[in-house]
Amino acid sequence: MQTDSLSAILSALADPTRRAILARLVEGEATVNELAEPFEISLPAISRHLKVLEAAGLISRSRTAQWRPCRIEAAPLKDLSIWIERYRRLWDESFDKMDAYLRDLQKGDPDARKN
Repeated sequence: MQTDSLSAILSALADPTRRAILARLVEGEATVNELAEPFEISLPAISRHLKVLEAAGLISRSRTAQWRPCRIEAAPLKDLSIWIERYRRLWDESFDKMDAYLRDLQKGDPDARKN
């Protein structure tokens, strides 16, 4: 994954409306009107959100007669997940160290307080 692609994905996911749109698209394809339904913002605003998601590669739009359904694209999310995985391991290791420290404290290990 190129850094520019990662930046576009993270930028797109930074907005709660766009995350909600993606959450809806996990359930299946939807039109712009269907995606706009739960929000109290204009259709043009929803369209702008969709353009950001599309530019990041997170959604695609097709054309079926007069309908333009949107669908989620999983590949960029998988790439993002792989990138984040490195940092999750660091986080898990920190929790493992904290768990060991707390166990030593509970056992009354006097050396645990020196760490």
